[in-house]
Amino acid sequence: MTVTRKEIDQCLSRLTLPDGGDLVSRDMIRAVAIDGGSVRFVIEAPSASIAQQMEPLRRAAEAAVAALDGVESVSVALTAHGPAQKPAAPNLKIGGHPKPQEGPTRPSGVDRILAIASGKGGVGKSTVASNLAVALTRAGRRVGLLDADIYGPSQPRMMGASGRPASPDGKTILPLKAHGVTLMSIGFMLEEGKAVVWRGPMLMGALQQMLGQVEWGALDVLIVDLPPGTGDVQLTLCTKSELTGAIVVSTPQDVALIDARKAIDMFKTLKTPVLGLIENMSTFVCPECGHEAHIFGHGGVAAEAGALDVPLLGALPIDLDTRLAGDAGTPVAAGDGPAARIYAQMAQRLIEGGMA
Repeated sequence: MTVTRKEIDQCLSRLTLPDGGDLVSRDMIRAVAIDGGSVRFVIEAPSASIAQQMEPLRRAAEAAVAALDGVESVSVALTAHGPAQKPAAPNLKIGGHPKPQEGPTRPSGVDRILAIASGKGGVGKSTVASNLAVALTRAGRRVGLLDADIYGPSQPRMMGASGRPASPDGKTILPLKAHGVTLMSIGFMLEEGKAVVWRGPMLMGALQQMLGQVEWGALDVLIVDLPPGTGDVQLTLCTKSELTGAIVVSTPQDVALIDARKAIDMFKTLKTPVLGLIENMSTFVCPECGHEAHIFGHGGVAAEAGALDVPLLGALPIDLDTRLAGDAGTPVAAGDGPAARIYAQMAQRLIEGGMA
């Protein structure tokens, strides 16, 4: 018999904290995933200093859940939520005006550049980008992830990475690593919560720097998480880099598809192949009764893919685990649940199609 979330919460509520309350009443449990007899969840401490003292409690929670009927394996991660440390004094300037270049280039050692795009915000493009990067890594590919959403960088949080990239000479940027993925984002270079107030040329210069000055190493594919829309960053990437192609993410409803078509038209105008579409938030399955609902409509992206004669790479459900996993810095594709399997299938399709 499969263990339930209620049984897990009841079990964890018996583990009291030194300053009162328990893990459940203090809302410290995140990203609970139940896959048959396998259980995974995250304990989120209010600060890094408190998290350092909670390892015995993490082990106790792991042991308590492991003792429940129907549980075969348990994985419990410990993380902290709180203000990031202020970065060290900068030794590298990001966001100057772009430098002249003769034509489109590709970072040394990178075989393919794959853009993940959307016509509008809020369709889960960054979530898809991070999970697809992890899924490709698990499939044996060497993967980089460039967060090109300069105004709203989210990959540091979604990938659970922090710290400032090193620059040994003030020119070369050494990227970070997370979940086996080589990672770079403007978010690493700025204080958390600091707004980027730049005009177009500075955006273009920042993207040019993160493509050309980062030591990406040998990669099978560099995934670029683009901002929504059809602006300066998209134009720079398509004209200044040897872009293999783009994948467009959309939800099924008409409003999202209207903007997705504009993104597709932009790539066509810039002579960049659209390699496939992904339908996100395709269905919602009630965790209590199993009823499947199409909150944002159904089949719109599949119909658009058919009209364009490009593959529908996958249809992803809207689910709480994906959101919690991203907030906790461990993409759901790093696990073994239903969403992870969908991402693994999409990664395999990209590999088999020579796109990654």
